[in-house]
This record gives sequence, C-alpha cells and structure tokens, in this order.
Amino acid sequence: MKLDEIFCGLPYGFSAFSDIKDSLLDCRARQRLPKDAKTVISVLFPYYLGEEYYKNANVSRYAVSADYHIITGEIMEKITLSLKNEYPENEFEYFIDNSPIPEVRAAVNAGLGVFGKNSLFINEKYGSWVFLGEIVTDRFFEPAKKNKNLCSGCNKCVLSCPGEALGENGVIIEKCLSFLSQKKGELSEEVIKKMEQTGCAWGCDICQTVCPMNKNAAITPIEAFFETAKPYVTAADSIDGRAFAWRGKRVIERNLAVLNKPS
Repeated sequence: MKLDEIFCGLPYGFSAFSDIKDSLLDCRARQRLPKDAKTVISVLFPYYLGEEYYKNANVSRYAVSADYHIITGEIMEKITLSLKNEYPENEFEYFIDNSPIPEVRAAVNAGLGVFGKNSLFINEKYGSWVFLGEIVTDRFFEPAKKNKNLCSGCNKCVLSCPGEALGENGVIIEKCLSFLSQKKGELSEEVIKKMEQTGCAWGCDICQTVCPMNKNAAITPIEAFFETAKPYVTAADSIDGRAFAWRGKRVIERNLAVLNKPS
C-alpha cells in the first residue's frame, strides 16, 4: 500500500525525532512514545470550508464544525492502523492536540510549511487553516531535506491583532482575544468591547484572515468538516461535540450574551 493512500491524500511529512527530543512537552501522553523513537510523522488536517460558510459565523472558524479532536482522531486512528498493518514490526503512536510533540516545530521540520509571526503554522496550499497531528514511530523514514520560506514577514497579523498580543517574541497569551474569550469568570470591559467589535463569541480569527498566505487557501477535502458545519451558535444549542464544550456551557453563554445584549 502506498504511503499517499495510507495518509488518505492528506499532506504529511517526516522529521527526525532526535531534533525535538530535548523539547518534548510535559504531559501524560508522553508515556505513549515508542521507546526507540526515530521519526515524527506530521499530518495536516485542512478545515477551511470557503468564505460563504463564514458570512454569518459568530464563532472562530476552527469551531464551526464538530470538535476537531473527534474528526481528526478518527482519521488518525485509521492512518495509524494502516501503518501498523504495513509495518507490523514497528510501533506507531498518534497524538492530536494533547501531545508531547512541539507540533508546529515538527511540522516545519517535516517540510510542510513555516512558523508564522502569529505563532501559527502556515502551509503553502492550505494556509494556516489546518489542524496538526503527529505519529511517532521507531521506524526510520527519511526526513525532509529543505523547508520553503512562505512567510514574508509583512506584519499584517501583528498590526491587526485587536489585543496587540503579537510581537517579535511570539504571542503574549494574556493579551490574545482568543485566549481571553475562553477564560471562565467575568470579562473585563476591554475584552467585552473587543468581542463586540469582532462579533465573535468564541476565539478570534483576525490574525489569520489578514494573512496573505490565506488569501487563496484551498478548501478542505475532509467531508466531515462540511457535514457538521454550524457557523452560527445560539444559547439554545447543545454544545455536545463542539470545540467549545470543554469549557462548559456557561462560558459560551456568557459570550453570546455580550454579543446579543441590547444596544
């Protein structure tokens, strides 16, 4: 079975585990790493649906479809099983989000794109509208030779950030509107004002929508993102299976109340 078939036509690339082994993240999933890991396989999951899907959206684009952990997890499980069948003598462990792998760095090392000034990964074809996943294996696959420089450093993301959270040293998370919109408790007047300006009840996409590399981003080939798309969320909607469910319903209800309060 060809590797392109195993990876379901999704972008993927190989990098050396040795290049990131000293930068592993401290999480419980780290225990699942193969003992003699040699290769990190980075997989991209494009989720861009086309602008018509976002005209009336009131949540960040990554949250328009069902929780990406569910959709990408099912695909990664299928890919990993195929790899185990193809190479039964080797170990393969996949990770989505809760990963010991510094995923953006691994994807860049795998030759799939670059690190943007907004600290997001940017792919030439799909822009930054991608989720990242990793498969770590004790099998050696030839690492990518060269990375293509895509980010021009135009600073549009930096200048457009409503929280002024972007700079030369990356993201100041405490200023990021996406982060602040997901916090529990009361919102400050400043955050409320910015949320009203963006019209977004969960997250923030501004640093991505202004990015030139996203101007002609290709539409996702993953049907599940289309099938579960719901760009406009109301307080009456169930949050089961949505990307914002992990915070509980009170947070999204609070944010929706901010956007829907009488002027």
